[in-house]
Amino acid sequence: MARVHHRLHQYPLLHAGRQPWLRQHWVRRPRAGRGGRKAFVSGKARQNTIKSTVVSDETGATLWCGSHRPGRVHDHTAVRVEGIDALLNAYPQVRVLVDSGYQDLAKNHPGQVEAPPLKLRPGAWEPYVIAYANKRKQQSSQRIAVEHAIAKLKWWRVLQRFTGRRELLPETVDAVAALVSDHTITW
Repeated sequence: MARVHHRLHQYPLLHAGRQPWLRQHWVRRPRAGRGGRKAFVSGKARQNTIKSTVVSDETGATLWCGSHRPGRVHDHTAVRVEGIDALLNAYPQVRVLVDSGYQDLAKNHPGQVEAPPLKLRPGAWEPYVIAYANKRKQQSSQRIAVEHAIAKLKWWRVLQRFTGRRELLPETVDAVAALVSDHTITW
């Protein structure tokens, strides 16, 4: 993992085109009566999860995977806590494609952060529907590299259904991300 982290800080001007994305990892449910049992229940998946942020380049190579947090933490909170907002302010040349969970980040950094367009209301005017579909398709075509980076992490059997202790998952994800990064990065 140190090698991936080192690359991010060694070449700060090469951040252009990096794309953060969230990956949820399912973990074992804590025993009844133990404190913190509900902290890991994801609102969307309704299962015990831990979220990780994955950063890849435009070719789909995993550059960084980290910032692990309980599944209950919303993406907006993660932006504040992880310091993504401050990094975007520090590197204005960076262009980032994000998912719909980061809509607020896209509003705060127009032209720098691009999120999917908001869904249209039913019965919207036909030219708006066509423009919406084209915009979604364009961004989805650009984000496919991120989806491939996440898929490379999912291929590892240990991450498909993690059955170990939840405290060990962040180290496991970091180790797999380092292996994937070494395998996919071409110099």
